[in-house]
Amino acid sequence: MVSRVFKTTLALAVSAASSYSLAAGFAINEQSVSSMGTAFAGRSSSADDATTVFGNPAGMARIKREQVSAGAALIFAKTDIDDARGTFGGSNDGDMVPTVGVPMGYYVKPLDDKWAFGLGVYVPFGLITDYESGFAGRYYGDRSEVRVITLQPTVSYRINDQLSVGFGPTINRIDGELTSAVLNPLSPGRNDGKVKVKGDDIALGFNAGVLFELDPRTRFGLTYHSKVDYTLKGDTTVSGSGFVLGSSAGKYDASLDLETPESVDFSVTHDLNDAWTLYAGSTWTRWSRLEEIKVENKGVGGLLGPTLSTITEEQDWRDTWSYAVGAAYKLNRQWTLRAGLAYDQSPARNEFRSPRIPTDDRKILSLGAAWSPNDDMTIDVAYSYLKEDDAKIDQSSPIKGSYSATYKNSAHGLGAQVTYRF
Repeated sequence: MVSRVFKTTLALAVSAASSYSLAAGFAINEQSVSSMGTAFAGRSSSADDATTVFGNPAGMARIKREQVSAGAALIFAKTDIDDARGTFGGSNDGDMVPTVGVPMGYYVKPLDDKWAFGLGVYVPFGLITDYESGFAGRYYGDRSEVRVITLQPTVSYRINDQLSVGFGPTINRIDGELTSAVLNPLSPGRNDGKVKVKGDDIALGFNAGVLFELDPRTRFGLTYHSKVDYTLKGDTTVSGSGFVLGSSAGKYDASLDLETPESVDFSVTHDLNDAWTLYAGSTWTRWSRLEEIKVENKGVGGLLGPTLSTITEEQDWRDTWSYAVGAAYKLNRQWTLRAGLAYDQSPARNEFRSPRIPTDDRKILSLGAAWSPNDDMTIDVAYSYLKEDDAKIDQSSPIKGSYSATYKNSAHGLGAQVTYRF
């Protein structure tokens, strides 16, 4: 019995650690409120303000005055869980994503007619889900919180009147905490134990871009965001009454290698006339890098230590495309109105979807406005409504039981940004 509990505990600890990488692989779009208003269509070709440091580093060549852009987006998520079934029962309240804020800040300074310098701080990946106590799927995920914060110094160079290039290394810090319930074999569904996984790392990557201005009214942008290789170091803690005589309780050193994927963003911006601007774009993300997760554990102890020192879990994620179209209308010298539509694919396949990231393909409608009371300042606001396809979960395990449900997800996003020019 003690050996079986020990094996169950460590296997679930490894499962939680593996889910860590799934959480970190969840991309966030909100790096620019001005782009948010057009559903991020034209993100790599618009180059309207300092947020182009992320959208396309080459776009800094279009910035004529030193400027700072800073802002944040708030995300209000809504989830209904239908048709839920769990081996050991429990609740399915839904609404497990609290209101979260996504900050951003950028600085651009033209150095001369050719060179410009920029600096950006933003959040490219993140996740938080926090289920109620007694959630029916608690053995597959209880609380998940992961953040990636990026610092990007950047330079751009204007080769000629039409072509500009830009490049910036990225310094990325990832950290997070995950918890899962552990089944008590002596009292299934009650007196659960708990597994908590914590870890962090700092790793380098880069962003590069090209901006081609076909004529004064039309420009094309191409941006490459590199993959980032992390080696997360931390610990796995097992605790609670679900562990017979405390034989499996304790803290274990843990590490895992993780690659967040590279992406390529292509877009076009066209000034139809002095009032209307049209945007279109698509982004390809190489999520297929996430074929499997390998977790390394140290200090496990016991007879099962050598067997569980390296655990491999299949993920089989797929590459994704997103598409967006948008428009802006210059109402007058002070006001600009924006709107956009987008479609995003989900990288997870149905057979691997878990309560930690219960998402599917999504459609997004965005509205935005920019107010420039003078030539030195612009205030951008944006609203987005996101609706996902029904996400079906069907998980089964000898040591966790089964859990199946249909998640109906939607979200509202609000953003505000201030740009000040010196």
